[in-house]
Amino acid sequence: MAKKIKKSKKKVSTSSAKKKAKKTTKKKTTKKKKVTKKKVAKKKTAKKKVAKKATKTSSVRKKVAKKKVTKKKVAKKATKKKVTTSSSKKKTKKVAKKKTAKKKVAKKTTKKKVAKKATTSSSKTSSVRKKTKKVSTDKALYDTMLELVRATSTEIPDDVQKVVLEALAREEKNTTAEYAMNIIQANIKLAKMKSQPLCQDTGTVHIFVEHPAGLDQSKFRKITEKAIVDATKKGYLRQNSVDSLTGKNEGMNIGPGHPDLHFKENPKRKTIKVSLMLKGGGCENVGAQYALPNTELGAGRDLDGVRKVILDAVQKAQGKGCGPGVLGVCIGGDRGSGYKNSKEQLLRTLDDTNSHPDLKKLEEEIVKTSNELGIGPMGFGGKTTLLGCKVGVLNRLPASFFVSISYMCWAYRRRGIEMDSKMNIKSWIY
Repeated sequence: MAKKIKKSKKKVSTSSAKKKAKKTTKKKTTKKKKVTKKKVAKKKTAKKKVAKKATKTSSVRKKVAKKKVTKKKVAKKATKKKVTTSSSKKKTKKVAKKKTAKKKVAKKTTKKKVAKKATTSSSKTSSVRKKTKKVSTDKALYDTMLELVRATSTEIPDDVQKVVLEALAREEKNTTAEYAMNIIQANIKLAKMKSQPLCQDTGTVHIFVEHPAGLDQSKFRKITEKAIVDATKKGYLRQNSVDSLTGKNEGMNIGPGHPDLHFKENPKRKTIKVSLMLKGGGCENVGAQYALPNTELGAGRDLDGVRKVILDAVQKAQGKGCGPGVLGVCIGGDRGSGYKNSKEQLLRTLDDTNSHPDLKKLEEEIVKTSNELGIGPMGFGGKTTLLGCKVGVLNRLPASFFVSISYMCWAYRRRGIEMDSKMNIKSWIY
């Protein structure tokens, strides 16, 4: 029993030992398990940490990558912006250029429009100015011609006045010749003072116009005729123009040949020169024309023959031409041109001298010899038959030799003016 008890105790001890061993092994295993678990946990934690680190690094990398991407995007955007800005700048530049071009075109068009407007306005203003100039120059020409007619009819030229006074002084005291010259002088003063015609016969209106190129002659004539009509209405001219067929007098001094207007273009002239002469019927009636040779007078085709026929004309005129008179003579030409030139000689001043020495000598001889004939003023006898003689010359045909003589009375009415560009009187010639 004891053995059994011992055996059982041994069995119990062994079993307990086994149990203890099992427990210890269990403990160990549990410990080991715990350790391994801890290790595993540590590993896991380490792995987690590594994973965390990895995730961190990956997240960092991702962040970095994101940042890079964002930077790239920003860079792309910036480049896009730059591109867009550059392109937009280019576009804006192009647009600006286009705008500037458009502005330039607009400016040009506006300039053109302004220029057109300016040209149209300037053309309008110029046309208005031309019209006003035409109106003003037309009015000025009318006023000028009216004044020229008035002055010619009422005021004797200074060179004629001088010679008249010399003739008055030359006549003997208390003679009919002196009496006649005193009446002439008194008439000259009164006509000037009252601005009335020097003679009741205001004569034919002879107008000689010398002008530069470009003068509208028809317009000049029209305005001159209007001035003559108004001068007649004002009493500066007598109603003196009669229709040769009907004998009718319109009372305006206008008709075929009235006024007797002559134009001469001179390209060298810058101004218009107008000479006006009033030649009465009494002195016109004693004008003469001779054809040389003249066997009755013994006048040949030379200057001596010319002298003889001129003196014959003076002798025949006596006092019928309202002497003392002035002669205008033309040697040569035909019958028409000779008479015209003889009248043009009367436009010369009495104190001038002929440029041709032979003609100068002839003029002086004619005056001297005529005043020795004793015809005198108005044919009343005396020392003054002629106040002057002016001789011109024209070419002639071999078959013809005419001497044309125009006689001007003591009322030697001729005046002349120079006009300015506006048709006003610039200066008086005489």
